[in-house]
Amino acid sequence: MKHYLYLAIGAFLMMCSSHAQLTATPYPEEIHIPALQTDHRIVDRAFRIAVGDLVGNVGRYKAGLLEQESLVILAGLDYDTPWTRDAAINAWNGASLLMPAISRNTLLSVLEPAELGVRIGGEYWDAMIWATGAWNHYLYTGDKNFLALALEAVRNSLLFFENTEFDPATGLFRGPGWSDGIAAYPDAYTSGMASGIIAWPAAHPDRVAKPGVGIPMEAISTNCIYYNAYVCAGKMAQALASKPEPLWIEKADKLKAAINQRLWMPDKGTYRFFIDPDGSCDYQEALGHAYAILFGIAAPPQTEAIFKNLHVAKAGVPCVWPTFARYENAEGTAYGRHSGTVWPQIQGFWADAAVHQGKTEIFAHELFQLAEHAARDLHFAEIYHPDTGVIYGGMQEAGQERGIKLWKATSRQTWSATAYLRMILFGVAGMRFDTDGLNFQPCLPQGLSKLTLSNIRYRGMTIELQIEGNGTKVVACTVNGETVGTPNLNADNTGSKKVSIRVE
Repeated sequence: MKHYLYLAIGAFLMMCSSHAQLTATPYPEEIHIPALQTDHRIVDRAFRIAVGDLVGNVGRYKAGLLEQESLVILAGLDYDTPWTRDAAINAWNGASLLMPAISRNTLLSVLEPAELGVRIGGEYWDAMIWATGAWNHYLYTGDKNFLALALEAVRNSLLFFENTEFDPATGLFRGPGWSDGIAAYPDAYTSGMASGIIAWPAAHPDRVAKPGVGIPMEAISTNCIYYNAYVCAGKMAQALASKPEPLWIEKADKLKAAINQRLWMPDKGTYRFFIDPDGSCDYQEALGHAYAILFGIAAPPQTEAIFKNLHVAKAGVPCVWPTFARYENAEGTAYGRHSGTVWPQIQGFWADAAVHQGKTEIFAHELFQLAEHAARDLHFAEIYHPDTGVIYGGMQEAGQERGIKLWKATSRQTWSATAYLRMILFGVAGMRFDTDGLNFQPCLPQGLSKLTLSNIRYRGMTIELQIEGNGTKVVACTVNGETVGTPNLNADNTGSKKVSIRVE
């Protein structure tokens, strides 16, 4: 049985003349399908569905720095374009392993020429997540031509947002949190019945912040993204053998301190959602907490407090908790589209944060819940109900005539599918990438005791991984039959590698 699929085409990616080093992709537009076999039927079934949803959302597109139509990853079945944050998150979640050239095309398609050079496009407040996606694309592929352009885009974008959205009074960046939908935000940020937060500045011209777009909130997830963009910029410069700008390190340190000073709530053991000139919203934004742990912003005592205090629902961690009163019903069964509901891409990061900290039970809850939902529905939906786990689009404003209504949860959402791939590749299989190579720190929770993952393409290698046992401690490892002290593969290795690991 073949464990891969090639979608090879003859054309290569053509770039604009100002970026001549990118006139052709360094690797063909292929898709490498990995195969998973465990002793948990639903986990395996969900993996096949996730790969199918991802591959099914590959389409042709031309925008940004793509001068001709190329294969890209669309945001989902109901979308005909990539989105900046989706492009970055999908690449980071492992799409750049399965389809490196197509992921690269997608990341390039959301860049745009600007007066001072190429810059990251898309919705402004979380556009800098592109830096994290681009850095991880490099770790998976070793593509230094792409990395050089990525560094230019990140440098220019950081400078732009420093001049337009940075608030020197707080040391934080302005902008909404994880969502563009108004259902993520309290009543003060509604604008009639507009469904998007971006409508707020025009509806409240007397309250806008200047300069910039004008939304005055300073949110945890957004500022974590900026912090990691500074970190990634420094890593990009080092990988390219150029001296990192010292201010990137200094700015990252100052931003980390401001996040912990302004947004951490010692009495609650969690971060607040955001602050603004009128005060704060102390709701829990799950994505911000996951980022704070994954990016090393939360200190160990804070991390322990977060795992103890963050609310997790039966169906998984909610995006924002609790929901806002304007969406509730008498039965307690209604939730906002962007508050109270479970979004799988956030589950993926929360699960990853848990597995990195050895919180096996927390990781397993998200893994098995999402697997069961996908296996039941035969696809990965955009949103789920926190109590029942059914597909649920949530309540949100929908215009003056329709008021607040129940929205649809879109089908075969790409970042929902890649969130599950993340749980398997980086959680269960424990794949850890750095500039030197690939390490393995598996996590086999109760319910899983065997895993075989084959046809993983990493740079010049094709990897088959076998893991047995329960737990996270590696007690034995071989590579191509030879016993090794630590399970790792050097980035310069080539050929077939069979890695066998036993954990307890």
